[in-house]
Amino acid sequence: MTDTLASSTVRDNKSAGRFELDVDGRIAFASYRLAGDRVIITHTETPPASRGRGIASVLVKGALGLIRADGHKVVAGCSFVVDYLDRHPEHADIKG
Repeated sequence: MTDTLASSTVRDNKSAGRFELDVDGRIAFASYRLAGDRVIITHTETPPASRGRGIASVLVKGALGLIRADGHKVVAGCSFVVDYLDRHPEHADIKG
């Protein structure tokens, strides 16, 4: 992972219903839908040319930070987020 990526900021594109991360001129994203105070992440996608560099993990970590800051809970609706949450118990308090 490059230093540039590590310092990149994940943003919440509310109008598109997804968290986004700029990578090499492309966008990695995690689509979501809201259900009350729950954010259900339904799909994560990294541009094919950028895969295998930990980008999805950076994206999900940033998304979880935004979810936590908003006082919401997260529901893993895609296998990558399920696996990420299993590997990172520090986010157990926001699992919904």
